[in-house]
Amino acid sequence: MKKAFGSPQTPRISTLSRRPKITRPLRKQLATPIQNGDRFIANRSSIDFDWARYLVNKSNIIGKKPSKKEYDREPAASLVMDSSKMSRTLSFSRKPSGQGLQSIYSETPSVDTIVRTSRSQSRNIPQVRVIPHAERTLDAPDLVDDNHLNLLDWSDSNILSIALGNAVYLWDANTSTTSELLTVDNDVGPVSSVNWAPDGKHIAIGLTSSSVQIWDSTCNRQLRSLKGHHGRVGSLSWNDTILATGGRDSSIIIHDVRIRNSNVKTYRGHEQEVCGLKWSLSGQQLASGGSDNLLHIWDKSMSSSNVRNQYLHRIDEHFDAVTALAWCPFQHNLLASGGGLADQSIKLWNSLTGACLNTIATNSSVCALLWNRHERELLSSHGYSENQLTLWKYPSMAKTAELTGHTSRVLHLAQSPDGYTVASAGADETLRFWQVFGIPDTSESTKTKEPEGTLNSYLMHIR
Repeated sequence: MKKAFGSPQTPRISTLSRRPKITRPLRKQLATPIQNGDRFIANRSSIDFDWARYLVNKSNIIGKKPSKKEYDREPAASLVMDSSKMSRTLSFSRKPSGQGLQSIYSETPSVDTIVRTSRSQSRNIPQVRVIPHAERTLDAPDLVDDNHLNLLDWSDSNILSIALGNAVYLWDANTSTTSELLTVDNDVGPVSSVNWAPDGKHIAIGLTSSSVQIWDSTCNRQLRSLKGHHGRVGSLSWNDTILATGGRDSSIIIHDVRIRNSNVKTYRGHEQEVCGLKWSLSGQQLASGGSDNLLHIWDKSMSSSNVRNQYLHRIDEHFDAVTALAWCPFQHNLLASGGGLADQSIKLWNSLTGACLNTIATNSSVCALLWNRHERELLSSHGYSENQLTLWKYPSMAKTAELTGHTSRVLHLAQSPDGYTVASAGADETLRFWQVFGIPDTSESTKTKEPEGTLNSYLMHIR
């Protein structure tokens, strides 16, 4: 029997193992420099190259792999200068004379001094923190296991929406209560995407039947239905009163919900399903990722152009579907994107020039990305094989923490209005909450600010 949405779950604990530290002995070899000149040139006449080659290839000649004791002893033995059997590998003809060379050698530190200095100045490598427990875990039955969909979002009014099969549920973070917003029929479902409007009250819902519905969450009432796609709508992104929708028909439709005929622009650049959409914080650029491994950046100022396919940048450097997109909140025009299982990388882009600023290998598929609003950090969620969340320090992109507990790939991420809590939805049908971005200041007022403008007047007028 499946549990209802909101039932508690017991988190699973996983650990990481560390590799043993291996140290190798350091040896030093003394040599006598030549007397004259400003360089030290070896006297090759006394070098026995045959014996030196024998020492290098000795293990191969014998035909067996040396033991660890022999491995540590062999380099030292090879440096022993036995005059009865061989001449020195490197030798210098005469001892140096002259004040210039003597003064140089008197100031040169010994090998022991260099080793001691390097140990004292060794860089501090940050340790990766493993967080095996979520702050809260809820059951999320019937969550569709499809990374090309976007089924989780958190509103500015502190309401979390999640699509489970044909239904959309709302979880009020202020009261920890759950309610059902809607359930659609089988011929139009399941729900394929959800996205809150900036006013925190209205929510756009994409359906498999190719339509998009706009609902008022305060009274559980449908206000509009937007048409235009010829396949499921798997990605949505609001920009004030402008809604961008991406479909399986590879098109991106720009809707202005203030007018009756809302379809004001159509972008065509992808060859397959559009599975990721994000407007920049300035509202001037739109990033889109597709299952065709392409990343496009569109500029709003170019929307008046007569060329329908006019994108600002077309990027083909990922090797799998681009579903994870996140605009940086503290650095203008910085975009992060993540690729699927065949790609396994996070890439950082300058959205103005289209240049790739950094590539981070994650060794697993990247499902979702979120920037920390309070610190210079980036959070990523992953699939096979660890199904973990990873925290990266920007700009070094050093791994600082791993959050474990999901037993299947972590499909979606959503961030609370205060920016401190992250919700993750996994294919294991659980919804987990993590205090990964810090603890909010309790001295500040937690009352949600009422948005200055809403879509109510526009939507009610054109209904």
